[in-house]
Amino acid sequence: MAKYIMALDAGTTSNRCILFNEHGEMCSVSQREFTQFFPKPGWVEHDANEIWATQLGVAVEAMQKIGATAADIAAIGITNQRETAIVWDKKTGEPVYHAIVWQCRRTSEYCDSLKEKGLTDTFRAKTGLVIDAYFSGTKLRWILENVEGAREKAEKGELLFGTVETWLIWKLTGGKVHATDRTNASRTMLYNIHTLCWDKELLALFDIPEEMLPTVLPSSSFFGYCTAFGTPIPICGVAGDQQAALFGQGCTEEGQVKNTYGTGCFLLMHTGHKAVCSSGGLLTTLAADEGKQPSYVLEGSVFTAGAVIKWLRDDLKLIETAGETAAIAQSVPNNGGVYFVPAFTGLGAPYWDMFARGAILGLSAGCGKGHMVRAALECLAYRTYDLLESIRKDTSAVLSELRVDGGAVQNDFLMQFQADILNIPVFRLDNPELTALGAFRLAALQTDFPSPA
Repeated sequence: MAKYIMALDAGTTSNRCILFNEHGEMCSVSQREFTQFFPKPGWVEHDANEIWATQLGVAVEAMQKIGATAADIAAIGITNQRETAIVWDKKTGEPVYHAIVWQCRRTSEYCDSLKEKGLTDTFRAKTGLVIDAYFSGTKLRWILENVEGAREKAEKGELLFGTVETWLIWKLTGGKVHATDRTNASRTMLYNIHTLCWDKELLALFDIPEEMLPTVLPSSSFFGYCTAFGTPIPICGVAGDQQAALFGQGCTEEGQVKNTYGTGCFLLMHTGHKAVCSSGGLLTTLAADEGKQPSYVLEGSVFTAGAVIKWLRDDLKLIETAGETAAIAQSVPNNGGVYFVPAFTGLGAPYWDMFARGAILGLSAGCGKGHMVRAALECLAYRTYDLLESIRKDTSAVLSELRVDGGAVQNDFLMQFQADILNIPVFRLDNPELTALGAFRLAALQTDFPSPA
């Protein structure tokens, strides 16, 4: 009898594999970083083949650590960085260009041209999204317009498009399955979240052949068999990372809210089977579920969060590890008047300023490392406050708690500061890996494994 469910967590800076047992306990973890490419200011790319190689590598390593074989794996769940666009040759399997990452702003001017044509309400009504370079549809169009021969090959049916989970499914199944789930499809600016179909009007607007697009399934479904490890393993759960974290948190009922502190910050509120249209700059998107009846969430996205701490470490050399930031922040009584605007790749919700860039304000001769680090942590809490205020205005909800996950939740200073400025409890689970746990739970629903509450 199979002992584990494999959760593949394809992140923005690294890939992980976690093997969960039937009790939802982590039995083995493996993680590897992959290369970030910044060819121009505001441009961010990944090597899709490196994404695949590192994801395959950590899966093998996680099994080897505990002596597991493919026969021991009941199912695979996948969760992924969303909105990152990959286009590859249907026959050779080779990407025609680097993966264009969700953080990339190269299509900002094109997005402005769509707004000038008065299409903002059209996109919001159909997709629940604002017009922004964040989403993958404009990235796909950019590849077709700018990569030599891509447009012609796409029109001949020779190219396939997908976000990271689609690419991984295609590779894991040996090129037999080209599929995605509703949560990822709903982040493309091409998918109608009400009719649950690729929208022909939007495809015509972008001049994108529908043949390039993957089949869309509910998040907890049978996607196909992984043949990469010898014995076939069913792929049974797929969701974008933030919807997976919401599911992993057990936020499956209307009114429940979570925030993930990762490379970016993502605050989601479950709105049940009702798609709530935001007047405050939030997104309406699909939730991860079994698909009997679609569920929706309101989402606020902060593009730069944990990336600020990485910047302090790798570029400014102010810290050696992220773990030391809490003590450094507490070494000073306050921020000394220093404030961070974390807009390295524009400002997301609720402002949606694609051309904004980061700033440090209030510097004086008396400011030191402690003030800088404290301000960097505080800015994550302030941006989360912005999102929660927008949710309150859109829903008139009286929020009793905020559930949190992601790497930064281990920072006691940040979590206490967050609770203080929100004036509600911040609920941190012992297991910070809620994204991978969501992938496990979605896959478990399709097996005889119990799905933990």
